Order: sequence, then C-alpha cells, then structure tokens
Amino acid sequence: MYIVAIAWLYVVFMMSITEQSATAGVATFLLYGIFPLTVVLYLMGTPQRKRNRQKREKLKAAGQQQTDADDLMKSESIDEPASVQAPAQQDARAGRDHKN
Repeated sequence: MYIVAIAWLYVVFMMSITEQSATAGVATFLLYGIFPLTVVLYLMGTPQRKRNRQKREKLKAAGQQQTDADDLMKSESIDEPASVQAPAQQDARAGRDHKN
C-alpha cells in the first residue's frame, strides 16, 4: 500500500515541478498529492485501527477480569471461616499463632 503512495507522490512531484510558477507547483503538490493521499491512507487504515482498538479493549477486559479474580480469591481466603479453609492453611495459621 505504501509503495503506491510513494509512487503517487513521485508522479505528483514531477507534475508540480513542471508548473509555470512556484505557487502553482506547490498548489499542485498539495491539492493533487498530499491532501488526497492523506484521506486515502486514513480511510484504508480504518479497519486496522478498528482491529487494534478491539484488541486493546479485549486485553484490557481480560486484564480487568484477571485482577477481579485475583481480588476475589484474596478476599475469599481472608473471609472464609477456619472450618472451610484448606488444612494446609489451617496448619500454617496455627503455627503462626503459636509463634506469637
């Protein structure tokens, strides 16, 4: 896609240097080259920008879900009564309590 854009700019540049005045040359380069090419490249890049935005949102949502899951697991391990906790956690807490 970019090779076509570069070729188009080359053609427009050649057109602009053959103009009668510098003002006409600059106007030709801007009006036939830069402005239309900017619009075309923007429009052709729209699908990729949309995919990038969706991917970012998906990663952000996955990261948020992971953070929520981590927070949930931390809060559950603290809030659970001793009878529901795993025996290893009970032993670890019991050992910690006796040391104090």
